[in-house]
Amino acid sequence: MRFVVSTTLLQQKLQRIQGVVSTNTVLPILEDFHFDIQQGTLTVRATDLETSIRTSLKVEASENGSVAIPAKILLDTLKTLPEQPITISFDEETFGVEIHSENGKYKLAGENPEEFPALPVLEDPFSMDVPSDSLIRGIHHTLFAASNDELRPAMTGVFFQCDMDGLIMVSTDASKLVKYKNTNVSSNQTTSFIVPKKALSLLKGSLPAESVSVKVEQTANNVFFHFGDTSLMCRLVDAKFPDYNAVIPMQNDNRLSLDRITFQNMLKRVSLFSNRTTFQVVLNVQAGQLKVSTQDLDFANEAYESVPAEFEGSDLEIGFNARFLIEMLGVLEGKEVELKLSSPSSAGLLLPKNQDSGEEITMLVMPVMIS
Repeated sequence: MRFVVSTTLLQQKLQRIQGVVSTNTVLPILEDFHFDIQQGTLTVRATDLETSIRTSLKVEASENGSVAIPAKILLDTLKTLPEQPITISFDEETFGVEIHSENGKYKLAGENPEEFPALPVLEDPFSMDVPSDSLIRGIHHTLFAASNDELRPAMTGVFFQCDMDGLIMVSTDASKLVKYKNTNVSSNQTTSFIVPKKALSLLKGSLPAESVSVKVEQTANNVFFHFGDTSLMCRLVDAKFPDYNAVIPMQNDNRLSLDRITFQNMLKRVSLFSNRTTFQVVLNVQAGQLKVSTQDLDFANEAYESVPAEFEGSDLEIGFNARFLIEMLGVLEGKEVELKLSSPSSAGLLLPKNQDSGEEITMLVMPVMIS
């Protein structure tokens, strides 16, 4: 069995899915790409058992066949070859693989494709279409806030909730929470599920720059994202997501408005002098001014900066972890942000001052006790 393909095209396709390739010594087959040729179309799959990606491309082939090829050596070979058509052949009995280029021949040992894990079968899935740019923006604004704590599995992914009112994506690690709502995307059915961080990171990197429609299909245990000639499947997080609406305060009447970049850079400078464990900074807000200060008694470090700011409400002093605020400000877009506060012991809300049409972004950050 043999086929002819462009080195550049094949490399592009493989790089799109290589992030899911596992280095699993228990199951060496997971270190391979699964190649399957049917009627001149090559479909390539990669999986780590939790997440799978497949993509397809047209090749010159007169026969059908399949083989599992070690991912690393194949990709490393393609990266060093100039653009040219190459011939890849394999023996369907011994699974030996040969790559013929313009000036060389390379042999490697493939594996039995039947040992490669199969994709789950979708039975009566929930289905909806989401524009890829909306999905990318949702992932961009929520993924960073998901937890890495495996003892809280519900928080290690992004919660998706969709109904007639729109698509909501939420993530939290108990110290910060992000809620992204897009009212331009809706569904006649209601569903909710939690997608793991790794799968969403791979999905974001695989989605094309131009806007395309992404078909989302979800069952009790899995979700598929189909776009163009690529599909990503992952196993859902089997846990109950916290009631995020219960922790988002509704009465934060003290409102601080200021330039996003100015606020972020001020926090970066002042936090250099903060305690390396807590990264605590104190925000003192009053009419017309914001003062940010910190001190580290262990090293006798301290710093403060003040900047003119638009403020409505009662004077307030509140402490936050500077790293959380800096990270949030880096994810948000736009020139100005608004910080809504209630009391020194209540969560603060950070959001763009001017939201895009059809979008609602709310970021919550818990305060720290002022020491």
